[in-house]
Amino acid sequence: MAQPMPRLFGVYVSPSDNGPAVLLNADLDIVTQRHTAAHELGHHRLLHGTSADDNLSPLLRWGNGSWPDHEKIAEAFAAWFLMPRPAVLRGLERISQGPPASPEQVYRLARDLGTSYAGTVRHLQHLRLLDEGRASRWVKIAPATLRHTLTGGAALPANTHVHVITADSHLQQLHADVGDVLLVRIDGAGFTSLPKGLSLWTAGAPPAAGDAAVVSEELDGSVVLQVSVPGHDELLQLEVIRDSPRAGVDDVWPD
Repeated sequence: MAQPMPRLFGVYVSPSDNGPAVLLNADLDIVTQRHTAAHELGHHRLLHGTSADDNLSPLLRWGNGSWPDHEKIAEAFAAWFLMPRPAVLRGLERISQGPPASPEQVYRLARDLGTSYAGTVRHLQHLRLLDEGRASRWVKIAPATLRHTLTGGAALPANTHVHVITADSHLQQLHADVGDVLLVRIDGAGFTSLPKGLSLWTAGAPPAAGDAAVVSEELDGSVVLQVSVPGHDELLQLEVIRDSPRAGVDDVWPD
């Protein structure tokens, strides 16, 4: 269940307290909700007791040395659960053809995986795909700075994301929410048409780009987006799925 909970990320209720159950803060963005759910799942899979994640400080969220062992272990579970090595390697192959060469590439990988930028930087270091020096520098860069670079200097609302579409995006699924920008990074490429829920975005564009679109409230569920690429007979096609923060009860299993 997800409900507004000031000062709380999430709560895990163990079987000994009439669980298992997970309660998420409905006021958090979807990326933080997903990470929190994975963290609470870690408590469950590792047979921990009932636990409340009750501090919204980013430093404490990622552990500041004062966390008890069971919280550190649940956090490690969340990172490996959301960013398994095979998925990370596949994402990097599409984005950078190997280890990331820039923080912008890590940001793009985080969008592929549905994870936070800072958490992705740290996990790449754990996977030995990023050295400690660059990880220490890159983790201090605000995601807003990276969005600013990717969009050629355009200003975006705080909680929106930028999703880069390349030739390697063909037949991929892209999870986005209202206000997110879909940026085609292919010279001369353009949308054949825009389905309901997407509209052209002209606030900014980086070099070597085609069209850009923005997600609106009209996007309900998923749509298929087609891009015409110069010199290619086949259209580039991908599925855009609306991925909004959870609220209320998510009924997964039948009664």
